[in-house]
Amino acid sequence: MAKIKIKQVKSAINRTARQKATIEALGFKKLNQVVEHEATPQILGMVEKVQHLVTVVE
Repeated sequence: MAKIKIKQVKSAINRTARQKATIEALGFKKLNQVVEHEATPQILGMVEKVQHLVTVVE
């Protein structure tokens, strides 16, 4: 499968526990960090749920 790079652009402070857990599950530790994942349906679903906090880097 294809790889995607995801960058956290907004903080998870004052977000729901579910959104914080999703950010942590994606592997983010700090702001402006870029992580790389396989483009599986599970990862794409997680990105969609926190799309207001992250961007997909091409």
